[in-house]
Amino acid sequence: MTFTDTHAHVYASQFDEDREQAIKTSLDQGISRIFLPNIDRDSVRGMMDLVDQYPSNCFPMIGLHPCSVKENWQEELHYYESLLNDHTFYAIGEIGIDLYWNKTLLNEQQEAFIYQIKLAKKHKLPIVIHARDSFDEIFEIIDQYNDDALTGIFHCFTGTLNQANKIIDYKGFKMGVGGVLTFKNSGLDKVVKDIDIKHLVLETDAPYLAPHPYRGKRNEPSYLKVIAHKLAEVKNISINEIAEITTDNSKSIFGI
Repeated sequence: MTFTDTHAHVYASQFDEDREQAIKTSLDQGISRIFLPNIDRDSVRGMMDLVDQYPSNCFPMIGLHPCSVKENWQEELHYYESLLNDHTFYAIGEIGIDLYWNKTLLNEQQEAFIYQIKLAKKHKLPIVIHARDSFDEIFEIIDQYNDDALTGIFHCFTGTLNQANKIIDYKGFKMGVGGVLTFKNSGLDKVVKDIDIKHLVLETDAPYLAPHPYRGKRNEPSYLKVIAHKLAEVKNISINEIAEITTDNSKSIFGI
């Protein structure tokens, strides 16, 4: 079985003491592809160093996380544009809107999100969307810019069935399912049960949102199999089918 973790920050400082071991464990568990979402300018170097070290297993994205959007967001994105001319990236991400931590920069987050959608279209790349307390705001923008050229993943999907169906109607998007699926009272299992697996990909969001029974500890890509087993239980299909279908789904988004 071969799995794909479509969203993991393995370059983060939480892995500084055992990054190589964490990746080796993941590879031993069959998680052979790990897609790395960028956060801000400071995270680029560590991410690219990891890609250089594991070119067959780690695949970078470039983007400005909504929680990192400040008044100088345009300057930051011009820097990312320069990187796109010199390096290979597999998505623009992670991008989007986060209204959980700070609502004062909503306008800047919206503008940066739109700018990066246009950047993705220009470079023919998918987008990886962070949507926290912001589905309505995200949908308003996607409704405006969606077309056959726009594809991507709604990372860490925790929405309702109606919101899932809205994403499905966009045609070119998948939903990332992570550790929240294993949380006892999340209710996500009931939503996912009614979503065709062809619309889903697996992710960990490591080092965050570790699945049960590791909840509260550092997450890592090897825990993807815990999520996969839970998804197999929810969908009443084999773990082999989960591995095959979700990996194929990830290939349809990232192109590799």
